[in-house]
Amino acid sequence: MSRFWRNPTLMIGLVLTLLMVGIALVSLVWTPEVPTRLRLPFRLRAPFGESGLLGTDHMGRDVVSMLMAGSWNSLAVAIPSVLLGLAGGVSLGLIAAARGGWLDEAIMRAADITFAFPAVLTAIMLGVLIGGGAHTAILAIGIFNIPVFARVSRAAALQVLAREFIAAARGAGKGPILIAVQHVLPNIAGILIVQATIQLALAVLTEAGLSYLGVGIAPPAPSWGRMLAESQTFMSRAPWLALLPGLCIAIAVLGLNLLGDGLRDALDPKLKARR
Repeated sequence: MSRFWRNPTLMIGLVLTLLMVGIALVSLVWTPEVPTRLRLPFRLRAPFGESGLLGTDHMGRDVVSMLMAGSWNSLAVAIPSVLLGLAGGVSLGLIAAARGGWLDEAIMRAADITFAFPAVLTAIMLGVLIGGGAHTAILAIGIFNIPVFARVSRAAALQVLAREFIAAARGAGKGPILIAVQHVLPNIAGILIVQATIQLALAVLTEAGLSYLGVGIAPPAPSWGRMLAESQTFMSRAPWLALLPGLCIAIAVLGLNLLGDGLRDALDPKLKARR
C-alpha cells in the first residue's frame, strides 16, 4: 500500500480527479446561481465583478455555476459509457480467450470493424436515428469502448490461461467459462481498472467534442463542450468564455490520465522500472 502513496503521479492524478468529482457532487445541491438562469442585463460581464466570480456569458448566465454543473454532466456521460464498454468488452474478451477457435476470430474481427467507426461518427449516425442528447453520447462512446476492453481483457486473459493453476482448474473438471469468471477475471482486474481510468479521460474529452458539435448533452443543460462552441463568437470581447471551459477539460483529462498512469506503475512496479 505504501507504494501507492509514494507515487507522485498517482497522487497528483488522484487529487485532480477528486477535485472534479467533488465539484460535480456539490453542483447537485448548490451553485452560486441557477446554471440555466438568463440575465440579459448582465451579459458578458468580466470575471471578478459584481455579477459573479468568473463573470457571465452572452446570455447572462453565471459562468461558475455553468462550469460546476458541466462537470457533473461530463461525468454523467463518461462514467456510464465506460461501464457499458467495460461490461460488454470484458465479457466478449473473456469468451474469446476461453473458447478460442472460430469464436475468438469472429469476436476480434467484429472489434476491428467497430474501430472503423469512431465515437464522434457513431454519435452523429445515432443522432440521425434516435436524436441527440446524453443517451446518444453514452451509447456512442460505450460502443466505441467495447472493442477496447475486449482486446485488453482477451490479451490479459490469454496470459493467465497459460499458468499452471489454470491447468489444475481444468483437471478439477471446471469449464472454460467458469474458469474465466472464477480465476481469470480476478487476476486481470488491476489491468481493467487502469484501462477504465484511461478510457474515462477519453470519454470526458469525447463528450466535450460531441457537445461542441451539437450531438452531446442537449441544451439548456450546461456542457463544457457547448460552452466552447458558444464562446467562439465572442472571442475578441470575452476570451475567458473559451479559456475557462477549455481549462476545465484539460485539468479533468490530465487528472484522469495521471491517475491511470500512476495506478499502472503502482500495480506493476516492473513496468515502471522498464520505462
